[in-house]
Amino acid sequence: MMNDFDPKSASSIIEFAKKLTGQTLREACGKEIEEHGYSGKGNVGQILEKFYFGYKPNSNAEADFGEAGLELKSSSLKALSQKRFGAKERVSLNMIDYLEVHKETFEVSSFWKKNAHLLLVFFLHDAKKEPIDRLIKLVGEWDYPDGDLKIIRQDWQRINKKIRDGMAHELSEGETLYLGACTKGTKSYRAQPFSDIRAKKRAYSLKRSYVDHIVAKISGKEKPNYGKILSLPDMSESDYSIEDFVVSKFEPFYGKSVDEIQRVLSVKLNRSAKGFTANLTKAILGFEMCDKIEEFEKADIRVKTVRLKGDGIPKEHISFPSFKYLEIVKADWESCDFKSILESKFFFVFFQIDGRKLILKRAKFWNMPYSDILEAKKVWDSTVSTLKKGDVVREVKNTKLGKRRYTFFSKPSENKVSHVRPHAKNAFDTYDLPFVDNLTKVKRYTKHCFWLNKEYVRDQIYLQD
Repeated sequence: MMNDFDPKSASSIIEFAKKLTGQTLREACGKEIEEHGYSGKGNVGQILEKFYFGYKPNSNAEADFGEAGLELKSSSLKALSQKRFGAKERVSLNMIDYLEVHKETFEVSSFWKKNAHLLLVFFLHDAKKEPIDRLIKLVGEWDYPDGDLKIIRQDWQRINKKIRDGMAHELSEGETLYLGACTKGTKSYRAQPFSDIRAKKRAYSLKRSYVDHIVAKISGKEKPNYGKILSLPDMSESDYSIEDFVVSKFEPFYGKSVDEIQRVLSVKLNRSAKGFTANLTKAILGFEMCDKIEEFEKADIRVKTVRLKGDGIPKEHISFPSFKYLEIVKADWESCDFKSILESKFFFVFFQIDGRKLILKRAKFWNMPYSDILEAKKVWDSTVSTLKKGDVVREVKNTKLGKRRYTFFSKPSENKVSHVRPHAKNAFDTYDLPFVDNLTKVKRYTKHCFWLNKEYVRDQIYLQD
């Protein structure tokens, strides 16, 4: 492919890149690929670099187009509807060099030198097609808005602090908001400077939820009704983190009933509505019920409102989305949905039941410690093993309400963090099993999901500072 652009001009490179929109790589530079013996394997980003832009892929510290200060990245989109698309995955950036990064400051860091200005090429994912035959749906540049940059700088500093504290082996994506530290390879480890424990090989990455925002922005399809924490008057000049600011909005209401809080805020919400506590949470932050909180959406912060009984134990265990039996047995731990959820950032708002009153007790951001993620992995492993053996149902008992089935899935008493239990409308709300159940011979079974044990939520989240 002829380099029909000025390598010193970002605008020239971007315009050249936009010519890819609506094409596949085979259509854009097919002969070049075929002459070099492309066989359908390889990284699509490297193919793009070599056969369209005409430069040799490398791992240089500076941006791909160094003279223009522009870094090229490719990623995949998934169709949300006929006209809307979202990010299928995170965008992986440069590798984290544990031995060097702790010496850097953000403004002169290897991360910022390489990724300050991005050129993004998004392909429409289609597993049935070769990478070079997937449609290029969206091409655009990305400069971080000031508010986003503030958060990304804090994320980078948190990652760096973890490394300086000798805890690189315990890095988790739940510790940051927009910028993550994703693993690269399941068995790849590196030395770290302040500990003898080898840490998993990791790269900086823009989280999938943040990439969703980039896709919407570039395509001109941003969602309406976004409330923005950084736009609130008392946050605009603040030097502390969004997490600290959000918690500070709740602290004046600790110990107050939901009725008292509504009176102070001059709002009237329906207490019998399913989303009452979630709507009250938004009201405390100063948003309308219809608003989505932009920073929470970008960071994929999972908001959980929890009702505590008098003894401080949650009224219920905390559920996650149901898993499909056919999918979980084919997944691996590093890429499974359960691990991704556990590595998320959570925002918990705790209310305690006091007679007829509901009292706000505490609000806090939380991410699961590395050791507890490993403990929860035991439940995932056990679940996969149970399904692969076809040993789902342990016994069937006759009760007053009819026959009741008991499974081999993990119980709350068997793991301090998590367990598996039904998460379905009724017994007929089912998914296909990978193997026929040995005892009952059924081929489908009631939907189940992973749950956080309510005792764990009390002891490790609610009561922990």
